[in-house]
Amino acid sequence: MVKPYQNQEGSKKVQVEQMFDSISTEYDRLNRVISFGIDLKWRKRVIKMVSQLAPDQVLDVATGTGDLVLAMQHCGASKIVGLDLSPGMLAVGVNKVKQAGAESLIEMVIGDSENLTFKDETFDVITVAFGIRNFENLNKGLSEILRVLKKGGTLIILETSVPKYIPFKQIYLLHSNFILPLVGKLFSKNQSAYRYLGNSAQQFPYGEALNNILRKIGFKNAKAIPQTFGVATIYSAIK
Repeated sequence: MVKPYQNQEGSKKVQVEQMFDSISTEYDRLNRVISFGIDLKWRKRVIKMVSQLAPDQVLDVATGTGDLVLAMQHCGASKIVGLDLSPGMLAVGVNKVKQAGAESLIEMVIGDSENLTFKDETFDVITVAFGIRNFENLNKGLSEILRVLKKGGTLIILETSVPKYIPFKQIYLLHSNFILPLVGKLFSKNQSAYRYLGNSAQQFPYGEALNNILRKIGFKNAKAIPQTFGVATIYSAIK
């Protein structure tokens, strides 16, 4: 299991919370630099998929600083919940929601993706953007998502993946192994966080491997749509 601080004690869940708390104030700015802004295009595609489903209740798991929930304001939902384990990241998100005047639509809550407090079959759509690889127990987290998703509801995941073809695979590995740590060294007080972000992305199951996990949990019609030569993938699956 890849953890942010391999030489320190503590579960992955505790370490992930500590890591994101420590980089919460710099995360948005550095994320744009690290991804060269391409992540905005991927998020727009997720929003389009959500809007086409015309959901009433939406949950964004591992919402971080709330970029995705803010972008979902016009998807037609009457309620959008953003959930995250990190108080620091969530505090940034809460402030962004207030600045957007969206408090009546968007609720930001502290929560554990592997122990959701919502009732069974609450949400029409559940999204996870760049957060699923941080789950300590992937199967448990996906099972919880399945539980709180309505029958016929859709899970949409946006996550990094490793390109299959030359030279994109080599460029991706260069970015993960050298550029991410360099960004951490130059611009962040937490170098371990950016090493972890690169390492966890490379070791996380992607493509058909993740689809098979979704099917095993109980999801149907699992699909993977590679983005930008495969450096990220959008997944969709139905309960």
